[in-house]
Amino acid sequence: MGYFIVKDLLNPDYKLELKALSTGIDEKRKIEKPKINRPGLALSGFFNSFSASSIQLLGQGECSYIDMLERENRVDVLERFFSYPIPCVVFSDGYIPSERILSLARKRDIPLFSTPLDTMVFSRRIYALLDEAFAREATIHGVMTEVYGVGCLIVGDSGVGKSETALELVERGHRLIADDAVRIKNLSDSILVASGVSPILQHSMEIRGLGIIDINALYGVGAIREKKQIQLVVNLEWWDKEKSYDRISISGYAEYLSVKVPRITIPVKPGRNIPILIETAARNYRLKKLGMDPEKELERKVGILMEEERRKREEDNG
Repeated sequence: MGYFIVKDLLNPDYKLELKALSTGIDEKRKIEKPKINRPGLALSGFFNSFSASSIQLLGQGECSYIDMLERENRVDVLERFFSYPIPCVVFSDGYIPSERILSLARKRDIPLFSTPLDTMVFSRRIYALLDEAFAREATIHGVMTEVYGVGCLIVGDSGVGKSETALELVERGHRLIADDAVRIKNLSDSILVASGVSPILQHSMEIRGLGIIDINALYGVGAIREKKQIQLVVNLEWWDKEKSYDRISISGYAEYLSVKVPRITIPVKPGRNIPILIETAARNYRLKKLGMDPEKELERKVGILMEEERRKREEDNG
C-alpha cells in the first residue's frame, strides 16, 4: 500500500480509541512511514535525526515536559516542533493539550488526537495496524481455507477442483477465507496472512454447473473468516502415473513474498477423497507443531521391534 490515511485512524474497528482535537482534517493527509516516534529529544531542543514524517506519540513524560515549557514560556521549542511536516500527533493517557498547543498545530494544519489508552497499549495497537497497512502484498490464484484451525492455501491448475474441494471442506464444518483470488501480505518478514481481494466477493464461490454461490448465506457466519495466516500450502495436481508421490507428508516448501511455507502435493484422480486427505494433512501439521512426528515415531517403533527381534535371535543362537 505504501501509506495510510490519517483520518482512518478514527475508525473504531482499529480500537485506538482516538478523539480528534482538530477539525477539518484533510481527507488525503497520509502517514508514509510504518512507525511511531517518541519526540522527547526534539522537545528538549535537539532536532538532529528527528523523525518528523512518523506519527508523533506523546506519553506522560513528554506531556509533563510540555506543561513545564508552557509554564516557563519557552514556546520557541514547541513552535519549531510544529514547523516540521508531521502527519499527526497523538497524546496518550487522556491528555488534552492547551489552547496554545492547539493553535500552533492549527497554523500548520497538523491533526492532533487524544487517546485514553496508555502509551504501551496504544503503541502495540498502532504498530499492528501499520505493519499490516504497509506490508508487502501480492494476489495469487487459489482458495484459502481454515481446516481444524490450520490455514490451508489450496493451489493448482485451473479445473483441478480447488473450489469444489473447498466447498466440501465447508460442508464438513471448516471455514472459507477466499476463493479464486487470494490476497497475501507479508507481516514482519516471516508471516503470510491471506484474505479476499474484495470484501463484496470474498466469501462467494464459483462452482462449475452451479454458478456463483454465497457461502455466508448458505452456511452461516460460522463458515467464513476474514483472514488467516497461511500455515500449509496444498498443491492439487492431476495424477501422473509416471510420477512417484509421497504419502501425506510435507514434501517441500512454497515461497511467497520471500516467506517459505510447508507444502504438500496431492494427486487428483477419480475416487480419491481430497477433502479427507486435506483434513488429514492439517491434523498431521498440528501434531508436528506439538512436537509429535508420526513418521519419526513409526521409525522409532520399528527400530525397537527390530532390536527386540535381533536380541531374540541372539538368545536362540546362544
